[in-house]
Amino acid sequence: MMEAVVTIEGLVQRRAHFQLGPVELTVPAGYVTAIVGPNGSGKSSLFRLMLGLARPDAGRVSLLGRRVGDGDETAYKARIGYVPEEAIDLEDKITGDAKAAFVRPWYPDWDVNYYRELLRRFEVDAGLRLGKMSKGMRRKFDLSLALAHHPELLLLDEPSSGLDPIAWKTMIDVLHRYMEQGDRTIVMASHIVDEVRRLADYIVFVVHGRVLGMYEKDALLDSWQTMYVDAGERALDWKALPGFRGGEPAGGTTYRIVTESAQAAERWLAEAGAALVSKRKLELDDILIHLTEHARGVM
Repeated sequence: MMEAVVTIEGLVQRRAHFQLGPVELTVPAGYVTAIVGPNGSGKSSLFRLMLGLARPDAGRVSLLGRRVGDGDETAYKARIGYVPEEAIDLEDKITGDAKAAFVRPWYPDWDVNYYRELLRRFEVDAGLRLGKMSKGMRRKFDLSLALAHHPELLLLDEPSSGLDPIAWKTMIDVLHRYMEQGDRTIVMASHIVDEVRRLADYIVFVVHGRVLGMYEKDALLDSWQTMYVDAGERALDWKALPGFRGGEPAGGTTYRIVTESAQAAERWLAEAGAALVSKRKLELDDILIHLTEHARGVM
């Protein structure tokens, strides 16, 4: 059994027009886990609850083996790096260098050389006031600050927001290098499909405050497929197809079928005597659409 770096049990947060949870989630150490879902689905709320920046109405969260909100959190939070979705406006009047000088004493493993290297790679002028930085530069500064103490756990809420394509590629490379040591973990929220493809080992789908499931990325992409099937003269019950998620006629005796269990579906078709004409894997955003529509249907 893999070691868990984040454990969430029965977590509920209630608001006037929204409820997050109950959430049950275990994030394995040493991997990149991407939290994916539509805007307003509760991803940022989940990050704030993980860090103790908001209080749940029920349930518990543990990070790095320590329950959040239980006693002095200084020591274990020094092992965590965090980049929120939105920059903190109250910091706008101070420079990047001033913020770094303020933050540095809280982290025993602060690495000034690595911090300066990241600023150089991201082309950030830390002498500027934070409020004068462009959105992209502020994002790159926040990433550099979060990584500077070599955290064991890195929490990233929409990390590439505001980044241009060159900075985005730099970020991907920096995060790959961060994970090379093997004992580090990233939990990230992202709506960028290519970002999730390049970085994630596991994907958690969150819709309307509910966790729909956690999946190993490669297995997920292999199992969700669109198939074009020639049924001939057979009257097949498509809803009996393993993993059936939808279908429609595609001309003549050919049907377009979506399944989330591709291998089992292929065996079913062979046994039914139907010809598999072609198939293709679904993109992550298409899978999310199917999961979202299913979630709405059962709510």
